[in-house]
Amino acid sequence: MIRKGHSKMSIARQCRTLSVHRSGLYYRPRGESELNLRLMREMDEHYLHHPFKGAKRMHIWLTRDRGYKVSRNRIERLYYKVMGLRAVLPGKHTSRRCKDHRTYPYLLRNLTVDRPNQVWATDITYIPMQQGYLYLVAIIDLHSRYVLNWSVSNSMDAQWCRETLEETIGEHGTPEILNTDQGSQFTAEEFANYVLGQGIRLSMDGKGRATDNAFIERLWRNVKYEKIYLNPPKDGMELYLLLAEYFDYYNHERRHQSIDYERPIDLFKRAA
Repeated sequence: MIRKGHSKMSIARQCRTLSVHRSGLYYRPRGESELNLRLMREMDEHYLHHPFKGAKRMHIWLTRDRGYKVSRNRIERLYYKVMGLRAVLPGKHTSRRCKDHRTYPYLLRNLTVDRPNQVWATDITYIPMQQGYLYLVAIIDLHSRYVLNWSVSNSMDAQWCRETLEETIGEHGTPEILNTDQGSQFTAEEFANYVLGQGIRLSMDGKGRATDNAFIERLWRNVKYEKIYLNPPKDGMELYLLLAEYFDYYNHERRHQSIDYERPIDLFKRAA
């Protein structure tokens, strides 16, 4: 596989040759205590089915139904600051949006999405590891459900999101609209100005709306239940290989009920 100090090939060239993203090599899982990791794993799975629960209700569930003796402050830190979660109902702390950043209107309401590269959506999710955690960002074509690109990082920042989008545009061209949530990574000038500079219209989910980015939220449920929870990765490289295998299957083999049991690659290439 990849070898540091190779006499003829740099790490970057080895990655390109093997189609391995460099993040898989360099990003080690972020650390938390064993208890916090268990709490985050429980919250991650519970949130997929109950996204309307904020940290307060998550704390009630963990303490009264799951038997944990932990403070609400601990759960709030993990829920909001570490995992980057938000409840889909309006209220205190429902978004990690930076108040100094500009937000953009939601453009998909009543819009018929009927062709590839008309609308892309992007989002970030927390990925539990055997020891620690990492973050995953993905970009999906809404018409075909085709996963255009993805990347792994140990921090959520605008530069990472912009670079992932830049890679995607280099391979697939530009969409007419890019839809995101109101997270600070996407409202940051570095990301928003890059999007607008490509002639792309930037759309953002309404605060607390459960359905605005439903397609990519469903992607997170699929990848976690069908791959990550069954095979908790131990490091960034193992996570990369699991995700590469899953997204190849998701794009080229998995038939999706929401697109009349088509495969994403067929729908994306047929109309592209």
